Amino acid sequence: MAMLHERMILPGGDLEILFENASSFWLRYGNLVEYRNGMKRAHGRTTAYEFRSVEQLRYDFERDVEAA
Repeated sequence: MAMLHERMILPGGDLEILFENASSFWLRYGNLVEYRNGMKRAHGRTTAYEFRSVEQLRYDFERDVEAA
């Protein structure tokens, strides 16, 4: 069961957040940015993502969405 699941429809694309724990999370902004279970896809590249805290995850995701 998800601790947090939220979906918002924004002018630039849908924003969806699903967070269960440090190893099970999904944040997506349209087709531009996606963070999922230890991986991130942003700026046309997929790389590993190390979860450190919810605050850091949010900061990193927001930074990539802003850059997109």
